[in-house]
Amino acid sequence: MPPLISVVIPNYNGAALLPACLDSLRAQTLAADRFEVIVVDDASSDDSLTVLARYPEARLVRQPRNRRFAAAVNVGIAAAHGELIALLNNDTAAHPRWLEELANAAATHPEYAAFASHIRLWREGVTDPLADFAAHPDRARLHSAGDYYGLNGVPNSRGVWQIEAGRYQQAEEVFGACAAAALYRRAALADIANANPDHQPFDQRLVMYCEDVDVNLRLRENSYRTLYVPGAIVYHKLSATGGGALASYYCGRNFILLAARHWTKPLWTRHGGRFVGAQLRFTAQALRHLREPAARARLRGQLVGLLLAARARRWGRLQDTPIEAEIERFANRG
Repeated sequence: MPPLISVVIPNYNGAALLPACLDSLRAQTLAADRFEVIVVDDASSDDSLTVLARYPEARLVRQPRNRRFAAAVNVGIAAAHGELIALLNNDTAAHPRWLEELANAAATHPEYAAFASHIRLWREGVTDPLADFAAHPDRARLHSAGDYYGLNGVPNSRGVWQIEAGRYQQAEEVFGACAAAALYRRAALADIANANPDHQPFDQRLVMYCEDVDVNLRLRENSYRTLYVPGAIVYHKLSATGGGALASYYCGRNFILLAARHWTKPLWTRHGGRFVGAQLRFTAQALRHLREPAARARLRGQLVGLLLAARARRWGRLQDTPIEAEIERFANRG
């Protein structure tokens, strides 16, 4: 019997991060023969391979060169055997019931194609986030209780940076999942892959950052739904393997490309002013901090995004869909 869930972990120079992530998967309450772990090493130059040798249960797929997040995820999905695909960042630690909660949700709710985890921020300086939460639940801050897409074209996460304080404890439909810890039905990913020229589920032209937003939008365009699973808890060291100028560049670029690809005429008519206003605010903020590398990277990303926007309109975008109604339905639930 093939595994129910394939856990795909992209890794680039994450030797210091992998032990906590893989140890947390060893501690899962879901039976070991019901899931597999695939680590896609994106041509790391650190000791990642030495660390991975201590985890023979994790199947290693090595990339000959660094191709970044979206490509690594696609390679992992192609190598997976499960009917359900779980994505997990290497800078996370999953609660022991994470996979069991996701598996139960998938079995109980066949009407949903994707499942969003309850992602908490892993506090700086903390070695064991589960013990830290048990000792200081009042300090827990959220990273994501499901993601949404703003009417200004800016993606965001429900509850991000907020003290948890018992919030988001009910399972409910959300716009989409944060790919730092998410579960997808393989069939749904295969379906939306047809919109990309290489027929891969994650659009490799986005490279990294917002590639999961693009998946969320394409799932919605194809009438697939996402369920938030509050018991599927993961702790995340936000941007431990990215961030800084790299994140600023690709967010600046990809916010524009996502709108060019997905926004329909009704969206531009009703909310185009919000999109332009948000971009101008990003530009103004970057100009105020021009000496900082991240600010300069944001401006470069916006410029490249604008140059590529006309081409993005020909990225195999679906015919007009009621995506504007879906975006509006969830935009005020952050």
